[in-house]
Amino acid sequence: MANIFAVVPSIGTSELIIILIIVLLVFGGAKLPKLARSLGQAQKEFKDGLSESASEGDGGASKATGSDGNQGAPGKNGSA
Repeated sequence: MANIFAVVPSIGTSELIIILIIVLLVFGGAKLPKLARSLGQAQKEFKDGLSESASEGDGGASKATGSDGNQGAPGKNGSA
């Protein structure tokens, strides 16, 4: 399998600054904290899903149930 990062060029500091300016212009300064918060929550849920799938592969399905005893996505039991 070919390495996909060999095709994609590395992103430098100037490119990151341009991307950040575009994001600031598109979303505005007031919406950036909300956007960052939702991205952080999505990242956390993704990592939890990865750890759940890894534990299911090892036979440890006890982590697949939430704190309310039901199977499902973490954080969906009403506590936030």
